[in-house]
Amino acid sequence: MSALAQAAIQAALRDALRDPALTVHALRPLGGGTFGEASRVETSAGAFFAKWGDGLPDGMFAREADGLRALAGTSLVIPAVVAVGERVLVTELLEEAPLDQAGLGRGLAELHRRTADAFGFPVDTYCGATLQPNAPLPSWPRFYGERRLAPLLDVIEARRGLPASDRRVYERVIERLPSLVADGVRPSLIHGDLWSGNALGTARGPALVDPACAYADREAELGMMTLFGGFDRACFAAYEEALPLPAGWRERNGLYQLYHVLNHHALFGGHYGQQALSLARRYA
Repeated sequence: MSALAQAAIQAALRDALRDPALTVHALRPLGGGTFGEASRVETSAGAFFAKWGDGLPDGMFAREADGLRALAGTSLVIPAVVAVGERVLVTELLEEAPLDQAGLGRGLAELHRRTADAFGFPVDTYCGATLQPNAPLPSWPRFYGERRLAPLLDVIEARRGLPASDRRVYERVIERLPSLVADGVRPSLIHGDLWSGNALGTARGPALVDPACAYADREAELGMMTLFGGFDRACFAAYEEALPLPAGWRERNGLYQLYHVLNHHALFGGHYGQQALSLARRYA
């Protein structure tokens, strides 16, 4: 860790805890951290988790902190935000344990019962390093098309290039969204980027980290959960028992995987572009 990053963490903690004498004693790098770096931070005021990074979008960690605060209050463990700086986020340190998959499913059902009057979120958020516009809309098909898929297409066109024929396929999906999504969708609070690395087992129960929150169709949560695996039958069974999913959700699942595959294409390139186009053709 650079001396500048250490100084930034120390300054953020001193300010947040109102302890001008706080000193960072040791840093223990942790795994993960596609966007930024992460460490266990030993200080004179105890141990914390910190992540930091240069070259990341302005406000990215502040928006992550907003998401963590929004997720708090269910049986799921959400690390408390301790300090936020321009390039630093410090939270409560969670001691990991085996993940209770059934407990995770029940906790997600609790989370998804939280609803709002419109789709969106009080602030824009980030999925990875991709900005998610969250200005509210009353219609889920409009929100998913105008706030998720269409902005990503613009990013991909600028960053990777997007043939006109491919763009027409995606635009047909957006046009068809009113007939593709489930009836009577309500705005449910979702984590928004729930791959297995963002669900942790702790001694206090299942925990969620690195959110990309929004009030959305709760089926959108399952798009990411099913994309890369890591959540077992016990998780989905417990969720279904607590909050049954609408009929046909499996047929719509690829529609919500599409957003995350497009985002991976925008961020990483590679094979994700062809994977996204194949998904889109199923719904165009």
